[in-house]
Amino acid sequence: MASDEPGAGRRRSYDALLQDIEADLRSGKIKLGDRLPGERTLAENYGISRASVREAILILSAMGVVRSSVGSGPTSGAIVISDPSAGLSSALRLHVASSRLPVADIVQTRILLETWAAQTGAARTDAAEELEQAARLLHAMDDPELDRETFHELDALFHVALSSLAGNAVIATMMESLSGSIVGYVKDAVDALDTWPDVLSVLRKQHHGIFDAVQTHDGELAARLLREHIEWFYRRTHEASAAQPAPLT
Repeated sequence: MASDEPGAGRRRSYDALLQDIEADLRSGKIKLGDRLPGERTLAENYGISRASVREAILILSAMGVVRSSVGSGPTSGAIVISDPSAGLSSALRLHVASSRLPVADIVQTRILLETWAAQTGAARTDAAEELEQAARLLHAMDDPELDRETFHELDALFHVALSSLAGNAVIATMMESLSGSIVGYVKDAVDALDTWPDVLSVLRKQHHGIFDAVQTHDGELAARLLREHIEWFYRRTHEASAAQPAPLT
């Protein structure tokens, strides 16, 4: 049992609580949709302060493990969910903002994952639902009235949908996280593009080519087109960002 008393060592007072929640999830004692005990109960069970319990819940929430509800009563407290991409995306986005993770490295990782997923997904014959989702997003992106921000949101979802065709939940989660990690960079770069209508036309053509290759089970072509598409768009946005004037200090 952890302790808030001085001299308890380097171990954080809420570590035992986090470890027990992990163990209970593994064993099935805690399942998705279950509500964790209240702050007072957890504090008494682990001999820690309610502030430490709140800190542990905040960590779990940031990781996408629980969703917290404020207030009191039967609908309050932390509910167990599972949204791993949310936690990964937030962490990656902060490290990208700090320049610890270069955007170019994120892009290269996306290429590695997406080309593999495209080849694997194109070979499947039991992914009709995922393929239909990608088709709906493709159709939505063809709307001539779309603004840049909405197009970019649909674009990110389209790439995640393509990656999900491989049937690998970890790859799909990582793809969603990688897309989210550079959303701010891409938005700023896209806003800086003076030739957006021309860029948009190319992107739509590329998307259709990639989708057609996957739909006809040509994995090698889909992977090649994806690589060319991602590299082309990164070059354009990188050039647009580099051309922006430096902020006044």
